[in-house]
This record gives sequence, structure tokens and C-alpha cells, in this order.
Amino acid sequence: MANSPSGDSVTDRLLRVLETFTPTRTVQTASEIGRRAGLPSSTAHRVVGELVEAGLLERDDDRHVRVGMRLWELATRSSRALRLRQAALPAMERVQSRVHEHTQLAILEQDEALFLERLSSPDATSNITRVAGRLPLHASSSGLVLLAFAEPELQERILAGPLPASARATITDAAALRRKLAEVRRLDHAVAPGYIEDVATGIAVPVRDDAGTVIAALSVVVPRDAPVEPPLRELRAAARSIHAVLRAGKTPIEWEGATRADVPLGTMTTALDDEGATQSKETP
Repeated sequence: MANSPSGDSVTDRLLRVLETFTPTRTVQTASEIGRRAGLPSSTAHRVVGELVEAGLLERDDDRHVRVGMRLWELATRSSRALRLRQAALPAMERVQSRVHEHTQLAILEQDEALFLERLSSPDATSNITRVAGRLPLHASSSGLVLLAFAEPELQERILAGPLPASARATITDAAALRRKLAEVRRLDHAVAPGYIEDVATGIAVPVRDDAGTVIAALSVVVPRDAPVEPPLRELRAAARSIHAVLRAGKTPIEWEGATRADVPLGTMTTALDDEGATQSKETP
């Protein structure tokens, strides 16, 4: 697309404007957007105006701007992440109803763990994650699972980079992180006591597609002194259930490295029985 005198393309400027919105910064003025995006005020106001006109941003009576419903509509229309969330939600609800703690689904996105869903309880332990929020791969149980099964090039890039501490127990040493990743692969789960918050432990398992590729991490956050095995059993059963739903083709996901299920869409339903095993039955 055409470049500005500064060399930025139209796409660059649009993206910089949209990226000023975060899970905790949902409403801004055009001037604030321009400052955070590093754009001249006139450029920021013009870009914001164009995005408002297109419905990608919305402006309220006080001239504050927020992400528009049109952008949400476009993002969810054919999103692989949305289809994964739909496949995982019934199993997540079962975990949350039994564990009564935060239950989360995350994917690997640009060297971070991006959270697609979080189910919570009023009395659940402290947890800083949010839907559409991100956490470092080395500092969360979900991130450790995603990193442990990621491509070697990504692992080496993270290991070679800075490993900032989020809490006192966060792994900040590359050699220790390498050992932790090997442990996660061996055990097929991650336990991260105090990695993000001192009072909490993250427990995560991989979610695999029909080809065996790890496409997500399913996790719970429990109090630091809580036993690990009961929620871990629930997570493993839920991951098997999600895998079965994807395998049955109820929510086909064209993920990189995934194979399309050969069972017609809508021909199977999958649920967990009382022991956590998957059961499938034909539907009309």
C-alpha cells in the first residue's frame, strides 16, 4: 500500500493505531492513540476518523474511541481461534465446575501465550490472565507447554533472549528453563508454582489436533499450596475430550500442521463420562 513521507505504509499506520488498544486500555482519545502509536496528531485523527467511518472503531459522545463491533465481527467470522474455543468450551466448563478455579485456553501467538478463553469462579485464587491477554512463554504453565512442544527454532530464540521475572519463582536462567521444557515433554504437562504470582500455581496440559500437533494449552490456576493431581486429572480428561471433538470434525480447524477430520461435520457428539473418558454417539 502507499507509503507516507515517513516511509510507513497505510497498513502500518492502521495496525499501530489498533495495537494501542489492550485488555486494560479499551477506551482512548484520538490524541492518546496518536501519542501511543507514534503518529503525528493530524495523522492519528485522520486514521481514527477513517476507522470510525468503517465501523472498525467506535466513538462515544465524549469523543472517546473504542474497538468497534465491526472489527469483532470480521475477526470472528472465520477465526481458527474461535473454532478451537468452541470445541474446547464444553470440556472447560466441566473442569471449572469440578475444580472451581480459573480454567483457561491459550495458543502460541508471536512468541507469547495468547488466551482465548478463561472461565472463573467468585472465590477462585488470584489470576492476572484475561481473555485476549498475553503472558510470556517462560513464565506461565500454558506458555511452558506451548514452548516445550514448539519448533526448536522458537525454543532456542526464547532461551537466547531475556527471561524477565514476573514473580520470585519465575525461571530466569536459560539452562534451568531448558531442563524445565524437557520435563514438560516427558511428563506431558507443566506445573508452575509461583511463576506468575507468588500465591498461585498454574497447571497446564497440551491440546492436540488429529495429527498429534500441539495446538493449544489447557490450564487451571490453583492456590500455591493446593494439590496438583486432582485438577491435573480433570485437565487430561478435558484435553482428550477436546481432541475427540476435533477428530470427529464437529469443529474443524485448519491449523498449520493439522489434518482435516474425515468424519462429516455434525455426525458425532463427544462428552466425558463420569470417569473422564470420552464417549461418542451418533446424532441425527
